[in-house]
Formats: sequence, structure tokens, C-alpha cells
Amino acid sequence: MSSPGSRPAARATADEALARVAGGDRDAFPALYDMLSPAVHGTALAVLRDPDHAAEVTQEVMVEIWRTASRWDARRGSARAWATTMAHRRAVDRVRSVQSQRTRDQAVLDGDRPRAFDVVAEQAESNLEAERVRHCLGGLTDTQREAVVLAYYDGRTYREVAESLEAPLPTVKSRIRDGLTRLRDCLGVAA
Repeated sequence: MSSPGSRPAARATADEALARVAGGDRDAFPALYDMLSPAVHGTALAVLRDPDHAAEVTQEVMVEIWRTASRWDARRGSARAWATTMAHRRAVDRVRSVQSQRTRDQAVLDGDRPRAFDVVAEQAESNLEAERVRHCLGGLTDTQREAVVLAYYDGRTYREVAESLEAPLPTVKSRIRDGLTRLRDCLGVAA
């Protein structure tokens, strides 16, 4: 029989039960679990809003309490506060983890999507156009081709092209004009 100042184990407070678990009393954990798990689950559920995730977090927190009970310091807060703080942190970590996974999954899905038909058609058309331009450039004289490439593909001014080719400016202008005329005719572009 218990003395008048002692309490039966079933009526012990969470702080007392946690102190006993911290001291190595394995038999105190079931009572501690019963006292703290509803608050831990409620905290996790409030953050996660998913009963399955909240149940997982509850189990993780209760296992952590079992393993780290000796770290609890009654001067810094109650057993309930310690447990719900752990639950809140774990739940927030779970939210971040789930969001990160969704972001990664979406990135994979976005990367795996087939390209829209228009994008593929546009790329094919661009490739064909580039091939036609290369073919028509091949039909220019060497001096015309050099002048046109320097002016239109390298972005040089007429003066810079003239300096690069060591040719008079009027000659370079004529080569470019004649080369563009031949390109236009070859490509079938209306003037």
C-alpha cells in the first residue's frame, strides 16, 4: 500500500514519469506515452493537417523521448512543453521535406514532358532555314561570303569589315550588297 504522500503510478504527472524514464525506469514509459502522445499528435496534426503524417511524427517524437529522456531539464520547461516542441519541430521538418519532394517530383515531370509540337516544328524549321542559308552562302564568291559573314554574323560595321579584309570601304560595301542580293535570290525572298 502507498503512503499518504505518494501517488500511484497511474496518477503520476508527465514530469514525474519522464524523470523516471530518464532515470532508466522502463516501466514508466507506457504511462508517459499515454500522457504525452495525445498532445504530441495534436501538435503534429495542427501543423501537418494529415492524420497519417501526424501519426508518423507522433511515433518519431515518442521514440526520441524514449532515447533522449535524460536530456530533459525540468527547469527549462515541463515534459509536455518539451514533447510538443519536439513535435512542432518534427512536423515543420516534415512539411519542408514533403514540399521539397513535391518540387523535385515536379521538376522531373516538367523535364520528362514531351515538347509541344510547335516548339519541335519551330526548331525543325529553324534548322532547315539555317541549312538553306549555309547552302546559299556557299554560292557566293569567297570575297562576298567573307564580307557578309563578318558584317552579319560577327556584327561588324562596314568600316571594321574593310579593316579586317584590308580592302577599301566602297569595295566592301559593294561586296556585301552584291552578296546579299545573291542570297536573297537564292533563298527566294521577295525584294
